[in-house]
Amino acid sequence: MTNGPVLIELEDQAAPEVADAAPVPELHAPAPSGQAMQVAARLAARKPSRLTRWFWALVGMFLSAAVSMAAWDFATGMVARNQYLGWAVTAIGGAALLLALLIILKELAGLARLKRVDGLKARADTAAQSREMGQARDIVDELLRFYRGREDLAWGRDSLAKQRNDVLDADALMTLAESELMLPLDQAAQREVEAAARQVAAVTALVPLALADVVAALTSNICMIRRIAEIYGGRSGTLGSWRLFRAVMTHLVATGAVAAGDDLIGTIAGGGALAKLSRRFGEGLVNGALTARVGVAAMEVCRPLPFGAGRRPSVAGLVKRALTGLFSKES
Repeated sequence: MTNGPVLIELEDQAAPEVADAAPVPELHAPAPSGQAMQVAARLAARKPSRLTRWFWALVGMFLSAAVSMAAWDFATGMVARNQYLGWAVTAIGGAALLLALLIILKELAGLARLKRVDGLKARADTAAQSREMGQARDIVDELLRFYRGREDLAWGRDSLAKQRNDVLDADALMTLAESELMLPLDQAAQREVEAAARQVAAVTALVPLALADVVAALTSNICMIRRIAEIYGGRSGTLGSWRLFRAVMTHLVATGAVAAGDDLIGTIAGGGALAKLSRRFGEGLVNGALTARVGVAAMEVCRPLPFGAGRRPSVAGLVKRALTGLFSKES
């Protein structure tokens, strides 16, 4: 009897399908880098040249004059044709102009409010460095006046007003003001950061349209910074929100923080879990993490008091709470 190959036929087993085969791993694919957030940051931080600013200023003046003259000619022509209809159109135009003036005044008030927060923050930094009791008490008085209309801080204001005279150290007084007034605002701001990080990550991972992730990153981050400013009392309008967004992005681009996402990736997913995700989901993870980093920077910019020791929120902690439920580590 000779030994030879044996053919075993399994008639009951179905033939394998190509669709059931495991996907081929992308061995040479570049690691996710958060391209959408990097593009959004560069767009926001890019400062136009002086010639470009002059050009758009002249174009704006020309268009304003042209629209004004066209509206005037239209209104006078309507009055010449039909007096009652013409005056009605003129009244509508006047009402629209009045609303435009109110919007401009609201924007100016928002910018003034932001400047007040910036001034308060600068004086608080000086008081923290000098450790003088008089300056610390002045900062506390200004904080109480600044937040006197906030119902959500009524308990903190009363507690601070009762305890402030018992504190005889400048650092302790600043710490007391931070714990009584800033702590609930910090918690609300962190919730906004987590929500924005989830939104940016989900859009990047699930929407395959070109530039959709960049638009989502821009709009989500601008809205997040605006809400953070409102939480801390900034009340920024459209121009104020863009000003804050540019200031935050310029700082992050200058320090290289937007381009560094590897440390945040390792905190959330690690090498093994991230390898199981598609590249699109990896980009969503990085974009969400960088959005959280932008949110923490926005808190530092909009907060009237500087963060005390151990008070600054951890970017890794925010990213974990925001994205762990969205991108499961077991997937």
